[in-house]
Amino acid sequence: MKLQGFQLGLWSVWLSGSLLIALSLYATQILPSIEDQIHKPHQFQGSDGPSVTVFCTPRSFVGSVGARQVFAVRSWLALSPDVKVVLFGADPSLLSVAAGIGSRVSVEPRIDFTFLGTPFFHSMMARSQASTSDISVLIDPEIVLLPDFMSALRFAHKLDQDWLLIANSPNVSHFPFVLDENEQWLHVNGKIAKLNKLQAFLDQKGQWSQCSERIVMAWSNGGLTLHSGVLPPFLYGKGVHNRWVVNEALASDYRFVFDASGAISSFYPYDLVHWPNRARKYTVTAEVREAHWDWENAGNSLLGALYGSFYFHGSKFSRKLGNLARCGDHFFFVEEIENVSHSSQDQVFSSLWDGRMSRSWREKRRMKCVEHIKLLNRTLEDCFFREFSELTQPLPRPSLKFSLESLLSIVADKDGTLVLAIAGNNYQEMLMSWVCRLRHLSITNFVVSALDDEIYKFSVLQGLPVFRESMAPSNISYDDCHFGTKCFQRVTKVKSRLVLRILKMGYNVLLSDVDVYWFKDPLLHLRSFGPAVLVAQSDEYKEKGPINLPRRLNSGFYFAHSDNATIAAMEKVVKHAMVSPLSEQPSFYDVLCGEAGANRLGDNRCVEPETNLTVHFLDRNLFPNGAYHGLWQKANVKASCKRKGCVILHNNWISGRKKKLERQIASGLWEYDVFTRMCLQKWHNS
Repeated sequence: MKLQGFQLGLWSVWLSGSLLIALSLYATQILPSIEDQIHKPHQFQGSDGPSVTVFCTPRSFVGSVGARQVFAVRSWLALSPDVKVVLFGADPSLLSVAAGIGSRVSVEPRIDFTFLGTPFFHSMMARSQASTSDISVLIDPEIVLLPDFMSALRFAHKLDQDWLLIANSPNVSHFPFVLDENEQWLHVNGKIAKLNKLQAFLDQKGQWSQCSERIVMAWSNGGLTLHSGVLPPFLYGKGVHNRWVVNEALASDYRFVFDASGAISSFYPYDLVHWPNRARKYTVTAEVREAHWDWENAGNSLLGALYGSFYFHGSKFSRKLGNLARCGDHFFFVEEIENVSHSSQDQVFSSLWDGRMSRSWREKRRMKCVEHIKLLNRTLEDCFFREFSELTQPLPRPSLKFSLESLLSIVADKDGTLVLAIAGNNYQEMLMSWVCRLRHLSITNFVVSALDDEIYKFSVLQGLPVFRESMAPSNISYDDCHFGTKCFQRVTKVKSRLVLRILKMGYNVLLSDVDVYWFKDPLLHLRSFGPAVLVAQSDEYKEKGPINLPRRLNSGFYFAHSDNATIAAMEKVVKHAMVSPLSEQPSFYDVLCGEAGANRLGDNRCVEPETNLTVHFLDRNLFPNGAYHGLWQKANVKASCKRKGCVILHNNWISGRKKKLERQIASGLWEYDVFTRMCLQKWHNS
């Protein structure tokens, strides 16, 4: 009986085991394999996850640099079908690459740049934060992301609070894996590469650089802002801007800020010359003019010290910056001071592993990950201390690298024409609104003459092509330098001398006061009058009758060719203005049109007899002054001007800087946000 009972027990165990094996085989047939999930992460993620927009500012897609950037963009798109990419910039190669890669890549040229083409970081951040996607990512254009980055975003997206993720990336000199057309990672021999193989390679070959500015930032949209500070006009890629954002986010305490350097797999390559992912079909021939000012890096550090609350204490930094870690396929946050970790998987682990030994094994595994996180965190903290100490050191005085001649050679268009604005610090906001309007019209051939040190420094920080005018008067009033004042007379006489100087250098000049609002680019129309013709705005206020009446030539908007007749006539104007007790404007008319209009020809022209220069007064329906047709008093100034076909509208015939400023802002003809220090933009949704 005992033997029969023993045999029956064995049969029962065998049957139970067979049943369990059969059930396991069936389950493996109906469930997607883990291997497939790793091999095809974009399919694994599906389209039910958070929508993500990745923003970057690439250089021109040319040569090995272009190949590295294309490789990076393709790695972002391989994360998930819910990922879109926005490329900041106006280089033609960006449009070509976007069209070649696919519809999920678009180009956004409407951010602020310096005249040398360096993008402004605060403008990039504003556009990125305006995204309608669930998550925004701002990334260096050469950083390659592997599939676990999307897993980390999905993990963070489940948090019940707003968050900001940051991550440093190591560099590698060789990466023996490629992305195929189906967005799968392959070995160079063509075999499918598992994610753990990619991660293992980076762990072995990745080189971490202290204080690298190749940082990934990602944040949740639709909630609180990233920080309470106003982001200074940092130049992208020139220093402290990334650290500034992180520090402000920590200080503001609006969001949970955490470092994911040890939890995600990413890298940037040294060189792609011998890499299998060279993107030959995306290479576009283009010439990019590279020019830099020696003090850009120092200027960014100065901005961090002046405009930002760039302060912190090491212990505070360690306590407030969270850390995201990954052990295997599981993510968890690490609180370094308490040396504990929390994971969304804890309850699952506890239910499956109820034994003390199993929990101990799990914690030991986590502690290895925690030690790696601590090392990365200390490196990041050291970077903050180093940059803070650099900010407190005396900075070298910025010096102008460009002479006026070299500056004009960069700015002038192919026909040798440039737009000249002259401004003092009292017209700082008006200057920037004027600049923003020209940028909106894609007009880049302008230059600013600074009448004082304050407007010069301000213009440098705004990335404008500016030079300090040595002939400017030293006592310019801030609020009392409008038409009719002694200050106004002194300032205007600088304009004609500077225009003459530039004409003699061989450039055509369109002088425009900064209170002139441009609806359209006027240069094509102004050039059409040909050489030996000075084209100027009429200041006549009567709606009928001649527009070339005595002293109705407005010297705040005129176009002059660089030719012998124009230069000779301008020399006469400058000589007359130097001895006149009035401003330069009467000298223009009295010299070119003759006193009391003796040289008038018809209703809209004059001819200076000695030089044979013709002065043409512009049609006021197209180029109205501030008193014509009561345009500034219309309920909708912009609409009224557009109906008339205005090319420009002058904000003159009003006394006082404050009144002029108020009128232009109230009219809606204003293009600059004083608070954010950016041009006003209406972004496309993404």
